[in-house]
Formats: sequence, C-alpha cells, structure tokens
Amino acid sequence: MDLKEIQNLIKFVSNSGVAEVKLETGDVKITIRTTLEGNAPDITYVQSAPVAPVMTQVAAPTPAAAAPIAPATPAAPAADDAKYITIKSPMIGTFYRKPAPDKAPFVEVGTSIGKGDVLCVVEAMKLFNEIEAEISGKIVKILVDDMSPVEFDQPLFLVDPS
Repeated sequence: MDLKEIQNLIKFVSNSGVAEVKLETGDVKITIRTTLEGNAPDITYVQSAPVAPVMTQVAAPTPAAAAPIAPATPAAPAADDAKYITIKSPMIGTFYRKPAPDKAPFVEVGTSIGKGDVLCVVEAMKLFNEIEAEISGKIVKILVDDMSPVEFDQPLFLVDPS
C-alpha cells in the first residue's frame, strides 16, 4: 500500500461518517479514527506489524526475569552439596516416588541404597521406567515432588556415597 492509497482511504473514511476503521493487509496495519462532529481525521496510525519480532520481544523478558533469581538460590547449597552425588533423570516424564498410590515410597531421606536398588519411577508415554541407583550410599535429599514432571538430566536425588 503506497502513500496515495492511504491518503485516499483517509478521505473516504472522513466523508463516510464512520468513527473508526482498521485495515490489515499483509504486514501493514492501518487504524483511522475520525471525529463525528467535523468528520476530520483525528488520529492516523500506520505501522508495520511483523509477527516474529513481537513474539521474540514478549518471550525475552521472561528468561531475563528468572535468570537473576535462579543463580542466587543454588549458590549457597552448591558448596554444601559438592560432596554429594546427584542422580539425574535419564528421560522426560512424570516422577513417581511410589510403585503405586497405595504403596510406600521406594526411598526416603536417610535411606541407605545399594547399586541396582529402585529409587523411583519415571512415566514416559504410558510406560513406567524404574530408575535404579548406580552407586551405593545414603539418600540425603529428594529434589523433586511426587507426581511432578521432570526433564532429561534433571537432578532427582542427592546421595552421600560415604
């Protein structure tokens, strides 16, 4: 749409008695508002509206807001947890501490575990995968709530190998 077409559109809208007209063609949005008294254009907006940059701008503040909070919290526990081994999720799915809703959890904080012991279950696509310990030690901390979604390589347990 060129300038001449926009000027003709403004004249047409002002003579028609319409209070507001919005027009979108391709990547151009035009809004024309007129006053009802004099039928003269009040405000005219012409703007290019690409979709991708707007989505990028909306998405960018969210990680920026979360970034300062995330490093501050783990900084203190990282020094204490350095002597522990982290058991991570081998897949994406839902974390379950119990083999069934009416059963006791596989492990609790303070439970001694051996290599091959089942620690939890991760459900992925209706398949329940038992996560086994690869080391022996004592469960120091359970890092995920029961029935929570987990990501690949997300820490699940802290184990004291001594």
